[in-house]
Amino acid sequence: MTTALLPRKALHITAMALPLAGWTLHSTVLHHRLTQANRDPLTGAWRRTEFTVRAQRLVDRHPGDVVLVLADADRFKALNDTYGHAAGDAALAAIGTRLTEWSGPRGVVGRLGGDEFAALARIKPRHQGLRLEHLARLMSRPVPYEDGLLPLGVSLGAATPAAVAATDLPTLMRAADAAMYEGKHSGRVFLADRSHAAVPSVNGRRAGRPGTNLKGRAA
Repeated sequence: MTTALLPRKALHITAMALPLAGWTLHSTVLHHRLTQANRDPLTGAWRRTEFTVRAQRLVDRHPGDVVLVLADADRFKALNDTYGHAAGDAALAAIGTRLTEWSGPRGVVGRLGGDEFAALARIKPRHQGLRLEHLARLMSRPVPYEDGLLPLGVSLGAATPAAVAATDLPTLMRAADAAMYEGKHSGRVFLADRSHAAVPSVNGRRAGRPGTNLKGRAA
């Protein structure tokens, strides 16, 4: 009798397991699709909203050892006009890849729109200077494209909670953006202080930037 019951019991367990397995697979696929929907398909960076959520969470957890960087491609329109939009896409993809490499697996990178990016990395204060210098060198490298190299210039501004006396992401972004504008086209990373955090802004971006006058949107 016991032997006869075993196949039925096994079939019953299998019948119960199949819907659970199907639901698990469905949930995995759904999660993957939602994750991909929150990423910029060209650069792999998070879209603005998802970046903001993840970056603020990281700042809240590690306020003493995070660095926020804002990055703008220099003369991007001229690059598009000279080499074509495919070349412009290659440059944007390179910026996203390099910021991701720099910020590491514990960091977060977002594409804010157009040729503007943000990256938040966990870096101990004693290493921040060297890591920012490395970022400037990394961003200045030409981009391999077709049979040649594309020139790439990126303006960079950085902010830390300690330097600007704030841990909310909009203030950090405003300060980094103002510092970046101050060092435009210099090839260096400009570090924000408290004065940069006081610059008027729209959605965390310096007021007066193209597009910041549009309601609910920042360039």
